[in-house]
Amino acid sequence: MPQPPDRSVHWQPGFPVDARLTLSSLRRGPRDPTHRLEPDGTLWRTALTASGPVTYRIRQHRLDDLRIDAWGPGAAELADSVRRELGADDRPELLRTDHPVLLDAVRRLPGLRVPCTGRLFEALVPAVLEQRVVGLDAFASFARLVRRFGAPPPGPAPDGMRLPPPPETWRTVPSWEWRRAGVDLHRSATLVEAARHAARLERAAGDPADAYTVMAKLPGVGVWTAAQVGHRALGDADALPLGDYHLATMTGLALLGRPLADDEVEPFYAPFRPHRYRVVRLLELSPGTAPRRGPRAPRAGPFA
Repeated sequence: MPQPPDRSVHWQPGFPVDARLTLSSLRRGPRDPTHRLEPDGTLWRTALTASGPVTYRIRQHRLDDLRIDAWGPGAAELADSVRRELGADDRPELLRTDHPVLLDAVRRLPGLRVPCTGRLFEALVPAVLEQRVVGLDAFASFARLVRRFGAPPPGPAPDGMRLPPPPETWRTVPSWEWRRAGVDLHRSATLVEAARHAARLERAAGDPADAYTVMAKLPGVGVWTAAQVGHRALGDADALPLGDYHLATMTGLALLGRPLADDEVEPFYAPFRPHRYRVVRLLELSPGTAPRRGPRAPRAGPFA
C-alpha cells in the first residue's frame, strides 16, 4: 500500500515554474543519489533540513500547477520552504536584453527560475568536489561518497537514493575513502574545514551578504565556489562564476561571435547586473552555445 506523505503542497503560482528545469542545476550528474528524474517527469529529491531528513516528490502537469509531497522529520520544513526553493522569490522578468540569443532562450524556457534551497552546506559539498577536475570525475566522486556515507532516505524514495551526509559525517571520512573517490588532499581538507563551520554557514543562509562573507573566510573557497553555492542555495541570480574555464569561450561565441579573453569577462557581464548568473544559465541551456567540458586540472589557479 502506498505510504501517504507527511506533508503535501499544492502550488498554483501566478507565473510559470518548471520544477525539473529549475532544479536541474542542483543535479550532480546522471547518477546523483539525491536527485532522481523519472521517465514520466516526476522529480524525487532528498535533503537534510534543520528539522531532519526529508524525501520529496514534485509532480506537475502545467507550469502553473505543482504538487509536492514530502516524507520524514523534515517534511513540514520542506513544505514551508519549497516555493522559495523553486524560485518563488526570483524575478526573471526583470532581465533586460535585446540580444536575440538571450531573447530566444527566455522565450523557450518560460519556467526557468533560479532556485533557493537555503541549504548552504549541502550546496558547498559538490561545489568543492568540482574544483579543478573534469565534471564527470567530480560527479562520480560525489555519487560514490554519498552512496557510501549517506543514510537511506525516509518515505517511498526510489531504490538507490540516499540522503546527503551531515557535516559531522564529512568531518570523519577516512583519508583512504577520499582517495578511493578520487578526491585530492586539497579538496578533502577544504570540505572537512567547511564541515566544522557548517552551523555558521546555515545561520547565514537568510542573508546572502553574510553568507558570502562566511564562505570567503573558509580556506579553499573562492569566488567560483561561492558562486556555485549562491545560485543553488541563495537564489542569487547575479552569482557570476568568475574563473570558470568555459565561461569566456561560451559567452563570447554565443553573444559576440568570438571568444572573450579572461580579463574581458567581468566587464562584459557588468550591464547584466543583477542577472549575470541568469544569463550564464540561459546560455548553458541554449542549443549550440554550451561548450564541451574538458579537464580543469591545468587551470587550477583560477579555481577555488
